[in-house]
Amino acid sequence: MQIEITEQKLYEIVKQVVSEVIDDRLEKLKDEIRLAALYAEFADEDRKLADEGLSDYNEGLTKEDTL
Repeated sequence: MQIEITEQKLYEIVKQVVSEVIDDRLEKLKDEIRLAALYAEFADEDRKLADEGLSDYNEGLTKEDTL
């Protein structure tokens, strides 16, 4: 059994498949961008907390030295 498809119908099918693949890839890319932004935010927050912790530690050492 042979199915005949017009060139126009084949074009529409290919166009739909390509569109779905591109949409799927764009969604994955958007997710990756969101995750990258979250990682950057957390890294910045961690850096600030580490700086504060080092400052507190340094202050504690200075107090110990003066005792």
